[in-house]
Amino acid sequence: MNPIHQNRQALSATAVVTQLTQLNGDAAQGWKLIDGALEKTYTFPDFHATMAFVNAVAWIAHRENHHPDLALGFGRCTVRFNTHDVGGISVSDFFCAAAVDALLKD
Repeated sequence: MNPIHQNRQALSATAVVTQLTQLNGDAAQGWKLIDGALEKTYTFPDFHATMAFVNAVAWIAHRENHHPDLALGFGRCTVRFNTHDVGGISVSDFFCAAAVDALLKD
């Protein structure tokens, strides 16, 4: 397991806002804080591309042992990260969110 996921704690509200700003960057990539989780919806041209993305997210989740909630349909997938065992958002959520974003970088 990646050491970043060990001894994790819920981040303070200030730390969450700071990390969210860094994650989204100047391009405002679309991660939002919704109901205590980091959430972003990705769009794709078809179901096949959506499923390829979902499988890649599953690989990241398995590798990091940190699993998001996924909601998918034709041409879209919503990814939600929070850390259940700390009752909030941890550094693991931001780490994995950045890894998911990296799947689609040019």
